[in-house]
Amino acid sequence: MADDQNRAPTIFDVARLAGVSHQTVSRVLNELPNVRAATRERVQQAIRQLNYVPSQAARALVTRRSRTIGLIATGLPDFGPSSIVLSVNRSARAAGYAVIGVNPVGVDEQTLRSAAEMLIRQSVEAIVLVAAEREAADALNGVELGVPLVAVASEPRAGVRVGLDQYEGARQATAYLIGLGHTDIRHIAGPAESMDAAERRRGWQDALDAAGLVAAEPLRGDWSSESGHRAAERMLADGVPDAVFAGNDQMALGFLHAAAEAGLSVPRDVSLVGFDDLPEAAHFSPPLTTVRQDFTALGQDAIRAALEVIKDDESSPVLEHRVPQLVVRSSARSASAG
Repeated sequence: MADDQNRAPTIFDVARLAGVSHQTVSRVLNELPNVRAATRERVQQAIRQLNYVPSQAARALVTRRSRTIGLIATGLPDFGPSSIVLSVNRSARAAGYAVIGVNPVGVDEQTLRSAAEMLIRQSVEAIVLVAAEREAADALNGVELGVPLVAVASEPRAGVRVGLDQYEGARQATAYLIGLGHTDIRHIAGPAESMDAAERRRGWQDALDAAGLVAAEPLRGDWSSESGHRAAERMLADGVPDAVFAGNDQMALGFLHAAAEAGLSVPRDVSLVGFDDLPEAAHFSPPLTTVRQDFTALGQDAIRAALEVIKDDESSPVLEHRVPQLVVRSSARSASAG
């Protein structure tokens, strides 16, 4: 903390205090046009307040075009986040941009802000944040970094928000099970800190509420097959439900294992639906009915949004969330089937 207080202020500190981009600060320093009078005065006031002395490098920032985008990805390298990161890299490359990636261990504000400023010092033109945890997205919520921020998240958070509609995907999956005639539909939820898990649980809950069905308290896993297996063992020890909506395909796989160990057959004894549509999901036994997410399109959305705000650093376009698609296979069947 003492180091922060004693260090010389930077152009990014001025930008944060003035609530503008670092490019705007550089325009003011270079006495360039196309800066509103009120914005110019706000920047000059921040410079005076911080006793900021501009360097030649800071003055040159306004004309610097690195054709580089920064990428901060939090959470474990699971299928979804890894697929998004891969698509962001491919989409940026197709647009003629390089990507500098950072995978911070922590998700607190200090860690993520340090990661962002490290990227900014490498002259990135924008930052894409792939946030798995709510804390990670909140850490940069409302923070003026000096470059545009595009947040890939399933809840309203920092910067331009792009994402997949986890709520609607879960609602459709649960509605499908209800349509099959099931009334006791249990849920294995993902981690408490996960935005995706919260949205999927909310979709499940609302679908049951709309049908006038009781939603038993979900069991919670950590996205792994092992945690799905443990949750299934606890669930089945209390009785066999009509159906289970698992928060992801890995936990659904764990449920399949536990059900087989208990002498149960899916879907004869219990219907099962997952989420994500892993490449392996079609080859589970039985092939898994699940919710397919278009991670490739999501990465493309993130880069498209980043390029839009790079063109106009005072704009904040908001993109609609894509709705995942229910993929029906053979792990769920009608409650009336003999």
